[in-house]
Amino acid sequence: MLRSRYRRIVLFFARVLLGIAFWDIVLPRLGFRKLANQTRPERLRRSAIAFRALAIHMGGVLIKVGQFLSTRVDILPPEFTQELVGLQDEVPAEPFPAIRKVIEAEFGVPLLEKFGAFEEIPLAAASLGQVHRAWLYKLRQSTPTSSTGPQTDIEVETRNVVVKVQRPNIEVLIHTDLAALNTVGTWLQRYPPIRKRANVPALLSEFTRILYEEIDYLAEGRNAETFSANFKDLPGVRVPSVYWTHTSRRALTLEDVWAIKITDYQAISDAGISRPEVASRLLNVYLKQIFEDNFFHADPHPGNLFINPLPSKASTSTRSTSSWELTFVDFGMVGRVPPNLRLGLRELLIGIGTRDSARVVKSYQMMDLLLPGADLSILAQVEEKVFEHFWGKNMSELTSMSQEEINAFTDEFRDLIYDMPFQVPQNIIFLARCVGILSGMCTGLDPQFNVWEHLAPYARKIMLEEAKANGETWLAELEKFARTLVTVPQKMDTVLSKMERGEFVVRAPEISQQVQRLESGFRRITVAIIFAALLMGGIQLYLSREVVMGIILLSGAGFGFLWLLFNNRRRGP
Repeated sequence: MLRSRYRRIVLFFARVLLGIAFWDIVLPRLGFRKLANQTRPERLRRSAIAFRALAIHMGGVLIKVGQFLSTRVDILPPEFTQELVGLQDEVPAEPFPAIRKVIEAEFGVPLLEKFGAFEEIPLAAASLGQVHRAWLYKLRQSTPTSSTGPQTDIEVETRNVVVKVQRPNIEVLIHTDLAALNTVGTWLQRYPPIRKRANVPALLSEFTRILYEEIDYLAEGRNAETFSANFKDLPGVRVPSVYWTHTSRRALTLEDVWAIKITDYQAISDAGISRPEVASRLLNVYLKQIFEDNFFHADPHPGNLFINPLPSKASTSTRSTSSWELTFVDFGMVGRVPPNLRLGLRELLIGIGTRDSARVVKSYQMMDLLLPGADLSILAQVEEKVFEHFWGKNMSELTSMSQEEINAFTDEFRDLIYDMPFQVPQNIIFLARCVGILSGMCTGLDPQFNVWEHLAPYARKIMLEEAKANGETWLAELEKFARTLVTVPQKMDTVLSKMERGEFVVRAPEISQQVQRLESGFRRITVAIIFAALLMGGIQLYLSREVVMGIILLSGAGFGFLWLLFNNRRRGP
């Protein structure tokens, strides 16, 4: 492990976490919330600048972290994302002599014996490797049908390829970076709200496993072929072919499919391609990967997705019915959807598409997203309110919602938001990361992007498929409904009997919450009055030279102040 690198990463995150703790936790509890809010944009910008400089200088895993954060334009402020977006293109390249050594060590022959030609300047440099354009030459001999003699024509067949080469000593860098992140993860795990909702060491263990899979280029080649098979019947999507004769564990040779970067909005528009159509196809392709193939490209950052305009002749061929293709590269980081997660995701999609809050809550349970003891009825009410306030709005409308509307929503469910009865299962972290990146990319392509318009028809499609495949399930649901219908008169009779006896009780969770808030408010007012009385009495006694009694009363006032401070910290403003 590289000790100096380890210390530098750990110290950087220590400074960031201490700054967050001071500005966003300590100061608001001391009554300086307004100051913290006013300075937050500039603080975020400075932190992003510092992180970008560190990531560019050190490379490795830090680049991946920064690339992920730079795409979250849907939830992170522009002061932060704009400073990190350059990480997509600013990764410094490895000197070519070092790359040559890696390739020659892998194949055991000089570089130009394996490849006909090889560009020294890379097409792109990533955190774990870099990509060079190359050519494979193959001589073809043909003898023409002529009686004049054994004349032979020699033709040269050229294949344009790109070669992805692993950076030298990358495994040492990964080991060091992961050790530093594990140290930071240990700190985070000691904070109760985080420990309650996520097993940070387990999540980092899963990240480590995926990362070491990503530097096995033989596995990446197999992933590419799996994606190619999954998309073979889907027009408008392209996956490059793998050249196995020129592939090893640390060097991967693929068909050259380089085209317009998906975040080059001007080039996409100049090519006559609709950006909203690109966003739509991108989301639909990922819906297929997640809900049908159960195998998804887990690293959809802008450097791995291209838009390839097609000639008019190609667009009318059997290969594609579109004037452009969505092209995927880099298949090192993939995700698999296990059965329980697959069923939960389908339930979630149907619940969102049909605005069924109970079904959404049920999906949370199926995916192990809820902590034990979570109040399901309150969660269902929250989902109903979410549908009421946010369903059908596009990204532009969501991001331009008034602060008053957001505050009204958060105030209504403050207790639930504080409790946050959610946890982060280990098998969902890369799916959540992938969805987060996609959300930002679709918003960037089309600020008016409306995710509801895409989810609803896809949910109906899944429901129809399930209806055809699970006719018995629907019959069982009808039978259950019929039994419920039969019991309605008996239940009504029971309710009326209780009302006659005065035993009828109405449970209203929202009213209970409001009563609890009132009770809590009365307690704080009571303690505040006692605090003020003890403080004034202590001061009076102390000034009257009744030092002992004065100190006792002032001490009591101090305890009252501490109670108010920490109780207010828990309750929020």
